Amino acid sequence: MTDDSQRADDLLRGHRESIDRLDAILVYTLAERFKHTQAVGKLKAEHALPPSDPSREARQIERLEWLAKEADLDPEFAKKFLTFIISEVIRHHERLQH
Repeated sequence: MTDDSQRADDLLRGHRESIDRLDAILVYTLAERFKHTQAVGKLKAEHALPPSDPSREARQIERLEWLAKEADLDPEFAKKFLTFIISEVIRHHERLQH
């Protein structure tokens, strides 16, 4: 293996290790977020509140798009990601209502 190939291999391994750590952070962060949304869902069910809050959801999407721009992340990707998460949260809240 040439020095260039070895250096490229080392760089690749370093990037992959960083990606693996970030994936773990994402999973644990999502788990923590869902713990809070489950608590919200239980409160909504106990007080007969609707499982969805469209105005809050719209504000959250707008906020995430702004954060994405600040972080140099594609805002459309961020919007799709949050929309998916919100749909899962609503599904959980609807399940708690029954």
